[in-house]
Amino acid sequence: MQTRTAIDERRLEQFLGQAVTDMGAAMNGALVLIGGELGLWKALAGAGELTTAEIAERSGVTERYVREWASAQAASGYLEYAPDDETFMLPPEQAMVFADEDSPVYMLGGYHLISSVFKDRPRITERIRAGQGFGWHEHDAELFMGTEQFFRPGYRAHLTAEWIPALESVEDKLRAGAKVADVGCGHGISTVLMAKAYPESAFYGFDYHDASIERARQIAAAEGVSANTTFEVASAADLPGGDYDLVCFFDCLHDMGDPVGALKHVREVLDDDGTVMLVEPFAGNTLAENLNPVGRIYYAASTLVCTPSSLDQDVGLALGAQAGDERLCQVALDAGFTRFHRATETPFNLILEARP
Repeated sequence: MQTRTAIDERRLEQFLGQAVTDMGAAMNGALVLIGGELGLWKALAGAGELTTAEIAERSGVTERYVREWASAQAASGYLEYAPDDETFMLPPEQAMVFADEDSPVYMLGGYHLISSVFKDRPRITERIRAGQGFGWHEHDAELFMGTEQFFRPGYRAHLTAEWIPALESVEDKLRAGAKVADVGCGHGISTVLMAKAYPESAFYGFDYHDASIERARQIAAAEGVSANTTFEVASAADLPGGDYDLVCFFDCLHDMGDPVGALKHVREVLDDDGTVMLVEPFAGNTLAENLNPVGRIYYAASTLVCTPSSLDQDVGLALGAQAGDERLCQVALDAGFTRFHRATETPFNLILEARP
């Protein structure tokens, strides 16, 4: 191992450039949310080139604020600026990310996640200092809203179109009428999407967080699937019922204090021919494989949300959000599952299948 003490001015300049870029992104994150809340992104979407006065008229926001906001977005590369006409335009690609809530790549929910952890930072810092956990239920409520909004587009695009069809014989069961448990369901976005796609099946959503269960019931009613959905407050360790044909864990197994124990209990309530679907953050099996922009987001989220959540529970295994399929496979094997494989993947998710 070598230790460098001499300063390489070129490397210093490059790093300062990165730090300034990151500071700009962090500051502008607040403006991205403000743009969503004040309707600025939607005012720009599909409208072509607009002056700040025209954006102000379309959005109802004071022109002077629009001018500063739009300038920041142009500097960020989010808006295109035409200096001759002094107009701004939201390209269709950026509109998919910031203005279209039905887009598969709508990202404003992710900015709410980021906003929430800044609010929680002082308390999380003290828990880290003390080596203690920080429960999911302790977070600012914006985290729960942001999680709902962030995961909905990906689930809507992939869950019933790609992920479930990739599982062995599962879709046929769901079409005929199956019993499904959605463990750690949060606001029930995944549960509701499956219930709409497979009306002959019965779906049971479970989460230890009572406020999330209440929100899930509201969403199910609004989406017209109350008849084939049931939401209950329960942890993975005391999952009620039995003979489930499919048990799902959507982006939550790594948050659990005792994922092995959770899967052992699931094995007990799973039908003999049942399937477990694990949807986890995309990750390679080594740190070196995950040193990329997606890994950067997931490691940060893991430090601030996932690892503290696990450490707040019994066992506190703290898999982290970049566990990788080899580690997850070992967890499944330790829980008594004999068949485990990667069913499919997206740039953000691993979809893993376990069977007894």
